[in-house]
Amino acid sequence: MAGHSQFKNIMHKKGKQDALRSKIFSKLAREITVAAKMGMPDPNMNPRLRLAIQAARAENMPKDNIERAIKKAAGGDSENYDEVRYEGYAPGGVAVIVEALTDNRNRTAGEVRSYFTKAGGSLAETGAVSFMFDHVGEIEFDAKAASEDAMMEAAIEAGADDVQSSADGHVITTSMEAFAEVAKSLEAKFGEPRKSKLVWRPQNTISVDDETGEKILKLVGNLEDNDDVQNVFANFEISETLMAKLGG
Repeated sequence: MAGHSQFKNIMHKKGKQDALRSKIFSKLAREITVAAKMGMPDPNMNPRLRLAIQAARAENMPKDNIERAIKKAAGGDSENYDEVRYEGYAPGGVAVIVEALTDNRNRTAGEVRSYFTKAGGSLAETGAVSFMFDHVGEIEFDAKAASEDAMMEAAIEAGADDVQSSADGHVITTSMEAFAEVAKSLEAKFGEPRKSKLVWRPQNTISVDDETGEKILKLVGNLEDNDDVQNVFANFEISETLMAKLGG
């Protein structure tokens, strides 16, 4: 997925693994709690909660942590989180979308704005860059889950828009509206997916020089380190030389 999957891998390799896992678990737990609070605490009756639990399992989050996050919502003693989307420009005119779950909009907005400013970018109004992305569902299966033809046939039958198969696995793309049903249908045939979530996929990507690429990666890293930020998407490509330099 353009720049996103590339810088995600780099950030994982550069980060301290234990601290990173703790932060990831915290963010996953927050999404599970919000999903459970907004709908039924039963993942079979709540598509968003089902996806949140799948995402947690994909990161090897302990079962106890998942159950605790669900119970927190059911108990009514959890914080009230608002879903907020921030949009802005990184150096090089690269478009960035930031998704957050926050209990204090003013604090989060101020922190996100400061990251952009320090990086030489700028925060913009909501809607300023999202038109350059498609908000779609992505479902990933390991290559061994099915043959290319079998996955394609099942995905089309389920209502998916596209399937990309390679040695790394199968990536199925769906509309937001069909996402939950397609995911459920494919899971019934091939088992639980490796990953399943809504993403902002850039319609086109921007190539940047290595100096600009490093600035953007630093901005993305600061954003992802923020406790309130859940996801970061950007429409840029990292050069092979910078990938090699950073160990990507």
